[in-house]
Amino acid sequence: MAALTCSASDLQSLLGGAANATAAAEYICTRFVAVSDHFVDTAYAIDNTYLLFSAYLVFAMQLGFAMLCAGSVRAKNTMNIMLTNVLDAATGGLFYYLIGFAFAFGSPSNGFIGKQFFGLESFPSPSFDYGYFLYQWAFAIAAAGITSGSIAERTQFVSYLIYSSFLTGLVYPIVSHWFWSADGWASAGRADGNLLFGSGVIDFAGSGVVHMVGGIAGLWGALIEGPRMGRFNHEGKSMALRGHSGTLVVLGTFLLWFGWYGFNPGSFLNILRTYGDVGSYYGQWSAIGRTAVTTTLAGSSAALTTLFGKRMLAGNWNVTDVCNGLLGGFAAITSGCAVVDPWAAIICGFVAAWVLIGCNKLADKFHYDDPLEAAQLHGGCGAWGIIFTALFAKETYVNEIYSGKPGRPYGLLMGGGGRLLAAHMVQILVVTGWVSVTMGTLFWILHKFKLLRISADEEMAGMDLTSHGGLAYAYYDEHDDAMQKKAFMMTKADP
Repeated sequence: MAALTCSASDLQSLLGGAANATAAAEYICTRFVAVSDHFVDTAYAIDNTYLLFSAYLVFAMQLGFAMLCAGSVRAKNTMNIMLTNVLDAATGGLFYYLIGFAFAFGSPSNGFIGKQFFGLESFPSPSFDYGYFLYQWAFAIAAAGITSGSIAERTQFVSYLIYSSFLTGLVYPIVSHWFWSADGWASAGRADGNLLFGSGVIDFAGSGVVHMVGGIAGLWGALIEGPRMGRFNHEGKSMALRGHSGTLVVLGTFLLWFGWYGFNPGSFLNILRTYGDVGSYYGQWSAIGRTAVTTTLAGSSAALTTLFGKRMLAGNWNVTDVCNGLLGGFAAITSGCAVVDPWAAIICGFVAAWVLIGCNKLADKFHYDDPLEAAQLHGGCGAWGIIFTALFAKETYVNEIYSGKPGRPYGLLMGGGGRLLAAHMVQILVVTGWVSVTMGTLFWILHKFKLLRISADEEMAGMDLTSHGGLAYAYYDEHDDAMQKKAFMMTKADP
């Protein structure tokens, strides 16, 4: 919000020839400027409070990831997957603070990588405050959390620490610099106005920057270390290794749903901004509300499509499949949530559900094992979300949110031409290539040094017993004289 101005010389003429007119004009202007400054301070406080609240919501998604992952693995690996989720946040916090934020948003810099604000040096600044760092850190650890699901139940613990540090400190920050920084070569908000295909990439909240990065990283990890023991029989037939708790899966899904209202609407970064005349009921607060609605409708559409689609294909009503379909809809709408109408979000979710179902069919065909369907969900549905945005982005919304260059290209099916689609196809290619080269190489090196996969005996026994000192569902009965340790292993009967 710009400060209001007051000129004593202009005001003096309005006071006429009254005594002390000059002094009166200066006094009035001084008071006026003081009040104006208070309004500016208030605007900063409101916007930063909104951003901090959104950061808290996105961070709460880590609990959702933890619950979803825990419920999707077998009980003997519960402690392991929970610990990896905790350390994604902790490890990511340090590495994103030291180098990650600087690589992502260290401006001024070049189009490839940032080079300011290492260790939050010179913070706060006119460009960034601490709340912005916290918000972006929550996004970085979300990408790491996605990857941990793909390689669950068979990965050495040290590998989690290595890949999480590398992903949050280097791989993800560079991608976010390309598409979100004011200096990024493909950013829709590029400061110099030199936009890719005249539009830049409109990946508003990160279908590509977050979801594709996490999904493709997980894809390479799971491919290199291979499927879990027993996932495919000697004839190559797919064998279900079901997670141990549908309750935790549903709990994690609802927590992620709740957190997505910080992920997508929060990506506006501020709320106190008008789009038209001052005093109008319509402004950025309206766009934020619309973004929450499009997010809700895409997830709901995907959930119902998955429910009936899987019923036709498999003959049952499966809550885990519906939860994954819901999250696939969220991952897809994340790119275009702010620039599409609610009706388009329903289409986004519908297609996302079939993308996920199709990717899972391909995974079985090629003997790819991902316990949480993370690569299929975040990688596949994230890629669809990028294409969807290029097809359905509305001109009015694009010009409101990216107001620096009016008249830029918008959705192909909305009459905006094909330049936005071209930019988004470039994003899919470069994200896939960058993550494949960096994370694929890292996982291959870990594999060659025998640091990636646990031994067959450890996998059979479960990582909780072999690496973490005991089962997750264990207790000591105080009424048992022998203090006998009792463990409850939850299983699900085959239909």
